[in-house]
Amino acid sequence: MNNSELLQQLSYTKAYRKNRLDAAHWVIAHPETFGELLTYCLTSKDDLSYKAAWVLEFVYLEQPELLFTHLDFFFEKLPIITRDQTLRPLAHICEMITISYYKKEEEEIRLHFTDTHKKTMIESCFDWLITDKKIACQARAMTALFYLGTEFDWIHPELKQIIEQNIHTGSAGYKARGKNTIKQIATFQKKHL
Repeated sequence: MNNSELLQQLSYTKAYRKNRLDAAHWVIAHPETFGELLTYCLTSKDDLSYKAAWVLEFVYLEQPELLFTHLDFFFEKLPIITRDQTLRPLAHICEMITISYYKKEEEEIRLHFTDTHKKTMIESCFDWLITDKKIACQARAMTALFYLGTEFDWIHPELKQIIEQNIHTGSAGYKARGKNTIKQIATFQKKHL
């Protein structure tokens, strides 16, 4: 197996769901290429980065455990990713990690998602909310921060304040996710007073 085979999988010209899913299934069938996929996603400066990120998102949806042993690298590079096309699927992965860890309490993610990873995710998600990122990234950040806030009590007041400051000028998607997140925070606080 050489890298040209993975590059060939990532060389699709149209971002159709089927193309991304086919590439993800190829990686799942060749798990030895996962580290290479992650490297393209997190270190490439060209279009390869977001194509790899789109595939990574589909791989994570079907085989999340492939990422678990690479979480140190994932979170080391996450704060320096700025391209919206790459960030959107990475933000989705962050959201899925927190749901698996906090809501579903899945044992395997609980063994790998460390306090250092959490700190990096918190910083990244807040950064996405206070900078000019696309709504998909910000919505995923709200959900991830809500769940992280169930462990770190300072997060919810900060998150609520940011949402309230921006909700009036936000898109319909921002408003919907923002209102839902504020409602979730209120419900959580009532249960834990």
